[in-house]
Amino acid sequence: MKVFAGSSNQALAREIAFYLGIGLGNIALSRFSDGEIHIYIDENVRGEHVFIIQTGSADANFHLMELFLMIDAAKRASAERITAVIPYYCYARQDWKDRPRVPISARLVADLLEKSGADRILAMDLHSPQIQGFFSVPMDNLTSMPALARHIGGLKLDKLSIVSPDAGGVGRARVFARRMQAGLAIIDKRRPAPNVAQVLHVIGDVQGRDVVIFDDMVDTAGTLALSAQALKKEGARRILAACTHPVLSGLAIEKIEKSPIEQVLVTNTIPLNAAAQACRKIVVLSVAELFGEAIRRINEGSSVSSLFV
Repeated sequence: MKVFAGSSNQALAREIAFYLGIGLGNIALSRFSDGEIHIYIDENVRGEHVFIIQTGSADANFHLMELFLMIDAAKRASAERITAVIPYYCYARQDWKDRPRVPISARLVADLLEKSGADRILAMDLHSPQIQGFFSVPMDNLTSMPALARHIGGLKLDKLSIVSPDAGGVGRARVFARRMQAGLAIIDKRRPAPNVAQVLHVIGDVQGRDVVIFDDMVDTAGTLALSAQALKKEGARRILAACTHPVLSGLAIEKIEKSPIEQVLVTNTIPLNAAAQACRKIVVLSVAELFGEAIRRINEGSSVSSLFV
């Protein structure tokens, strides 16, 4: 087994390698003067099971192309198997045709990964579980729930309720609420345009309760801020948020700072920008152990399913 890392999240890749007790493979990543990407794997991978760690980020297009080239380089270097480890699967929000003449981008990315030569995909908290069906190769979708549950369990929250910020996330929130032995509430939300949310009302009892808004990602934080305001209006006591992927684009940090949210728990699937690092409300939890254990089990051919619960 050999583990290589793209340029998108070197810190997480080093943590994963440390958990596995190995060093990251030697690879040269550079650009030509016109911006084209140049890849060179600087060690022998013939007959090896190669894991390539690359996550989505603020520069998603560049890092996707870098990933495709790294996979192709490993394939042409006669690697026996190639697993793409993608902590944050970008373009996942475009997973169906919500109107005429739009692409299904999540499916296109899946096709490009397979065409590049990936034999297996390992990701975390896909925006929609149906994306697993876009692949004809094995696809493992890990969950950050164990890491988030451990942290929330140590906060000694009273009369806890898990809140789904929209109808689409109810299934995810219900599973987490069952894990935390907590109540469940739902935000009735309408989205008139991309990245624009309008909260209507809260479904469920949050009066005098501590609540955690639970979602797979936080992007512009518009939904998060509006949800927190609605929960405060309905009498929620303490308000926290837990989201796997900290995309945090646009005015997200400003919205979080102004909201009644005490803490926003995120994981290190995406490296934080400078503004997010300076925000005292944001708490980062590591998922390196989960990915490291999944990689170890995939390499050994043992079960990965126990990591999903």
